[in-house]
Amino acid sequence: MLYLLSTLTLAAAASASFVGNLNYRSPSLHHPELGVSLRKVHKRNNAASGFSPSQLNFTHGVASGDPYPDSIILWTRIAPTSDNDRSNITVSGAVPMYNHDTEEYVSVSTAPICVNYKVASDKALSSVVSTGTAWTSSDIDYTVKVEADKLAPFTTYYYQFNVCNSNNTSPIGRAKTTPAADDTVSSIGLAVYSCSNFPYGYFNAYGNPVRKDSVDYVVHLGDYIYESKGSYGAPIGRLPLPDKEIYSLYDYRKRIATYRTDLDLLASAASFSWISVWDDHEVADNTWRDSSSRLNNTEQSFVMDGGVSVEQRKMNAVRAYFEWMPIRQVEMDDNLRIWRNFSIGSLLDLIMLDTRQYDRSITDLYWNTDYVHQISNDAGRTLMGSRQENWFYNQLSASAARKAAWRVIGNQIVFSRMNESVAYGNENPLDYDAWDGYQASRNRTLQHLYTQNISNTVFLSGDSHMSWVSDLVWLDEHPYDPVTGAGSIGVEFAGTAVTSPCPYGQNIALDKANNASRALVQANRELQWQDVYYRGYFELHISYSNISASFFGMPNITHRNPLEIPLASFSVQSGENRLSRPVAGGSVESGALKYGQTVQTNVTVDTSAARSGNNSRLAL
Repeated sequence: MLYLLSTLTLAAAASASFVGNLNYRSPSLHHPELGVSLRKVHKRNNAASGFSPSQLNFTHGVASGDPYPDSIILWTRIAPTSDNDRSNITVSGAVPMYNHDTEEYVSVSTAPICVNYKVASDKALSSVVSTGTAWTSSDIDYTVKVEADKLAPFTTYYYQFNVCNSNNTSPIGRAKTTPAADDTVSSIGLAVYSCSNFPYGYFNAYGNPVRKDSVDYVVHLGDYIYESKGSYGAPIGRLPLPDKEIYSLYDYRKRIATYRTDLDLLASAASFSWISVWDDHEVADNTWRDSSSRLNNTEQSFVMDGGVSVEQRKMNAVRAYFEWMPIRQVEMDDNLRIWRNFSIGSLLDLIMLDTRQYDRSITDLYWNTDYVHQISNDAGRTLMGSRQENWFYNQLSASAARKAAWRVIGNQIVFSRMNESVAYGNENPLDYDAWDGYQASRNRTLQHLYTQNISNTVFLSGDSHMSWVSDLVWLDEHPYDPVTGAGSIGVEFAGTAVTSPCPYGQNIALDKANNASRALVQANRELQWQDVYYRGYFELHISYSNISASFFGMPNITHRNPLEIPLASFSVQSGENRLSRPVAGGSVESGALKYGQTVQTNVTVDTSAARSGNNSRLAL
């Protein structure tokens, strides 16, 4: 009887530890049919076939994300192999794994692995404030994602995982909770990224805020990976595996794992808590509600591509993303919902949107550009879907009502108009895969801001592989003076890519790039600065009185290095709802400033990894 009670107690403890690993229910706690069957996992839980600690490795570092005032998500991977799980090839309780050294499949036990984790207020991990145990297995690619709780607001913590009953430990990570919603904080620093394409260069931009220790959190606006074949990249020895267009669950797992070998990405993930959202390439190029650009028969609801249906491909991509990213489960009652809000003290609300995957109407699929141009202002088109759009407006109003100083909106694609006819010389001058293709959605957003008199709104955008800084303007509805900024309702900061190439020509020279920027600035009244040439990132430093934005360019991404060039700096004063004049202090390092000058310092620049290849327009 005593043995039976002991066994039942151990089983209950193991069950709780399985549930504690959020990835078994990914991407939703309340829709278990989309996750992994714990009954099947328990059935295979044979201690006799388990791994010894010496067989296991923390293969891809540690990460933290989605910080709250009292908790934070912690992530790691502990596995007997660096390769990823092939969930669709399960035989007799074992999973064949491909060994790239011996070029053969080997059978790996599916026995679960037990890990402990601890969170401390000091780097030596002597003042422990939170602990826990979780199990992982091949079912979830040996990933571990837990919520560490009982934490204090706006506090830096250090954390570590270890294999249960052993000294096999992970690297030590650093995480930071957010302030409580009513807390007053002096300032918050954010590093903002998008579009990291592995074969085109090293992710130096991720590492520089680590080396400077210059921000509190990282915001990633998507295109964390690219799903396409990698061999078209620069010849610098960085091919993302598998080297093909990816479709299966294994493919997406392996692609993310390859990206997570970049040392600067590992450093950023271990040093800062990330707040992330996907763009299109986490699934496929130019995704929309029903399909993507590579599936031209968009009226067909079940199209096979790569042997995987449209629906299955998206499910594979989403599952791998949630397994590998330190992101919280968001309720699935709103379909593939990743949109969410973070109230960071009384200083700001960070509103993260999904303008790609959730419920957007058909986009520019390259072959239908003329058609999308014709319907781009149709009131029935939606970028976010009605539920997300209404949620977004409610978040803006609630933020203003609670008197948060700022509303910062993280979204994937450029919000402001992008008239690019000067560059492409075609009859469809706008980017119809961005907000320009959904003008009714943009007008409704601007109408809400203007009519509700919602002040201090800042859009953050990625995707374009270029830098754009604009006053936020409802053109043709409200008068606007580009000299003073009068009539603006906010500001947009759109950043360039970490490594993804410039779409205006990968071999473009610096002077030609700046000429293109000047033409773009002239063609768009609200656009105050634009840069085509540099890969990089930008930082936001937010206080109650102002926001400063500093853009940094990477002079060389052909190898790992800490070099960066300060390209331009901007400020926004509270209550002014426009860029402070003179914009960027009247001078920038690169690109074109509407009413200022470009002054280039004597810097040796080599971005050949970002500029190799042909001059055709790239899929963004």
